[in-house]
Amino acid sequence: MRRRFNWDRKYLYWGMTAFCVIAASLLLYFAVGNLPTIRNGVSRLLGILAPFIWGLVISYLLTPLMRTTEEKLLIPLMEKLCRNRKKDNGRKVARGIAVLLCEIVLLLVLVALVSLILPQMLTSIQMLVANSNTYANNLSEWLEKLLANYPTLEEYASNWLGNLNANIGTWLENTILPRLGNIVTSVSTGVYGVAKGVYNLIIGIIVSIYLLGDRENFLAAVKRLSYTLFSLETAERLRSGLNFVNRTFMGFLNGKLLDSLIIGIICYIVCAILQMPYALLVSVIIGVTNIIPFFGPLIGAVPSALIILMVNPVKCLVFIVFIIILQQIDGNIIGPRILGNSTGITGFWVMFSIILGGGLFGFWGMLLGVPVFVVVYNAVTNLIVKKLKRNDLPTELDAYKEIDYIEPATFQIVKKASVRKAEIAREKAMKAGKAEKTGETDRTGKTEKNGETEKTGRAEEVKADEVSDRNAGL
Repeated sequence: MRRRFNWDRKYLYWGMTAFCVIAASLLLYFAVGNLPTIRNGVSRLLGILAPFIWGLVISYLLTPLMRTTEEKLLIPLMEKLCRNRKKDNGRKVARGIAVLLCEIVLLLVLVALVSLILPQMLTSIQMLVANSNTYANNLSEWLEKLLANYPTLEEYASNWLGNLNANIGTWLENTILPRLGNIVTSVSTGVYGVAKGVYNLIIGIIVSIYLLGDRENFLAAVKRLSYTLFSLETAERLRSGLNFVNRTFMGFLNGKLLDSLIIGIICYIVCAILQMPYALLVSVIIGVTNIIPFFGPLIGAVPSALIILMVNPVKCLVFIVFIIILQQIDGNIIGPRILGNSTGITGFWVMFSIILGGGLFGFWGMLLGVPVFVVVYNAVTNLIVKKLKRNDLPTELDAYKEIDYIEPATFQIVKKASVRKAEIAREKAMKAGKAEKTGETDRTGKTEKNGETEKTGRAEEVKADEVSDRNAGL
């Protein structure tokens, strides 16, 4: 008789697991063998979606400004104006005005960059290249006068200055000017490139208007999709993780941009007052490089100081002193007030993340390396804490400073000898203190008992005397 096959769920799971493993292996083999094709396909897809990517970036950066403007200013104003209306409380009008103001601010910033700062920067660089030989000769004459009594140092400084002049001139002429020329040429003659850039920007701004205006509905759709695809626990962990990533990136990027803008404006005002050469160019360099944590001030100060050094060495010294004071003010006053403790990691890990990100991805790696590392660092820390709690072990880092080792079999914590000796000493001191208190209590008790006995004896003697007196009277 034919036996009926008995379905077992575990065999189905094993079969599905084997199928997924084989499919993933085939996909990996196909991806490794067709990397150029995949790269071209991804680039083409990103090019098509570029307007939407720009729209997401613009709306993400403008969200804090829109939220602050709407909640602090426009909604209270519209509620007062529309308090007599029952159906409309003015929130839609407030949202529309807030989005419009944010987009106007964005356009004003772009217009200022394109029409004011970039042409002056280009003019400053061209003047610097054209007058580089004159600046080098002035610097050489100043050094000769300064080191007239030190011929060895004068010869060394002249050779160094000649090499520096040649290298800077070659770098400016062969690297900077051709790139600037290519940019100007592409802007003036590259019709397709300019049209493509303008198209992406315009569509990106329109996309950002939709995203900002209907922000709550888009977030609700994402939440609904996450609860559809994942379990409630997984969706909640995903939501919590994304909120942390958003807080980290939003706090860091917006804080850094605002901090760098303030530093650039202060630098320009002071340089203009001190009549520093190329004040706008130097201020833009200082402001842009200040976005990079830790190394940004040094990266921006070195080329700026060299530019001023070639024009006026005395003002270069004044500029260096000013930059040191400015960075101290930024690091101790302006930066902490704007950023707070947004990173939550030590200076060692900040330096590590910047060096690693810069080595892998260049400028953007140096800029975004810190928030990315903060996210990874917190994810690893949460996994470590979860594993330690599962094994009933302490989770605080300070607790492991006193631990020598942990017994593998019993999970018993063995503390360091010095810590154990200190604990034993404290225990002995506590016992000695308790013994002294006990002795004092005993002595006090005995004294009180002796006093009570004496009082009792005296009372009995008084009573006996009274009885004898009464008998004598009788």
